[in-house]
Amino acid sequence: MARPKSEDKRNAILDAATRVFAERGLTAAPTSEISKQAGVAEGTLFTYFKTKDDLINTLYREIKLELADTMMSGFPRKKGVRIRLRHVWDGYVTWGVTNPEQRKVLAQLGVSGMLSKESIEAGSAPFVEMHNTIRDAIEQHILRADVPIELISKMLGALAEATMDLMVLKPAMAQKYRNSGFEVYWAGIARK
Repeated sequence: MARPKSEDKRNAILDAATRVFAERGLTAAPTSEISKQAGVAEGTLFTYFKTKDDLINTLYREIKLELADTMMSGFPRKKGVRIRLRHVWDGYVTWGVTNPEQRKVLAQLGVSGMLSKESIEAGSAPFVEMHNTIRDAIEQHILRADVPIELISKMLGALAEATMDLMVLKPAMAQKYRNSGFEVYWAGIARK
């Protein structure tokens, strides 16, 4: 009879995978090193995740859920669009600065071509409210209608990434970068 799976072991494997992927990259990271850092046998890793691709897809979904928790927690639904987007911005920037390994792995995963369609959909699902906010704001003529909704979302991510890089590089300027980054984003998407 197989022993029940342990949530602690599963989480230890995911934490180790994050560290190893951040350090070595997705393809150069051996499962043997992930197992070693997790403190489990390599066979145990494959008890929890059938393949390395399964581990990668699970890790992606876990990171995206944690990010969504941070960004969407306390989402000010009844406030104006600018306040709602600023809330999302601040959550993302705070998460990225405090979770550099996860941020690095998420960036690698996003361009890896290793994610299943199901994982991508699951990773996007928690952000539906943010996308609805943007769509509704375009329809209400608050945001520019000439900028595609996908670009408005991607712009937030790209500007937030640049902002996080600078905040880490110059911590004394972190708040200035955070505020200025959002102002640049808002100026690019808001109707004049």
